[in-house]
Amino acid sequence: MEIGTVQEDTLLSLLNTTPVVDGVQQDLLASPEAARRWLLEHGGTGSVREQRAVRSVRDALQGLVRGESEPGSLAAFVSGVSRRPVVGDDGVTWRLDAPADRRTAALAVLAWSHVQQEKPGRLRPCANPDCRLFLLDRSKANRARWCSMTVCGNRMKARRHYSRVRDTTTDGAG
Repeated sequence: MEIGTVQEDTLLSLLNTTPVVDGVQQDLLASPEAARRWLLEHGGTGSVREQRAVRSVRDALQGLVRGESEPGSLAAFVSGVSRRPVVGDDGVTWRLDAPADRRTAALAVLAWSHVQQEKPGRLRPCANPDCRLFLLDRSKANRARWCSMTVCGNRMKARRHYSRVRDTTTDGAG
């Protein structure tokens, strides 16, 4: 089991399950039905225990990416988890051995670790202080700042423009 784009996308999807909508933070995994659906869409079982584990790992990873917690907060999600080689016709692949109710959480931790090692500094919170989303910058220049240029990018640019115009108008009126 190699960590790749699919797992990175699942990690980003998990991190982005607490968006701000009309100024109010939402939790897209709050209801058992929504959490079960999300888990099933991302390869989980959807069990109640798995729902609890994935919400907890999401919260821990969000704190970690925001710089509010330490990597040690992830220990419980990978305790007793291992990867072992499996040799097949296509070569060697890696199998994740984890309890079913913690498998998705463990995969999220492994994806985070992979991004930290292979793409340091590219997983970060959106630069819009009113936004709770994250981005994984895959650009060559590594200069992306917003989760979405069409939403947060435009809002932040409009705020800066308005501030400059207001400051210029205020300075010239005095």
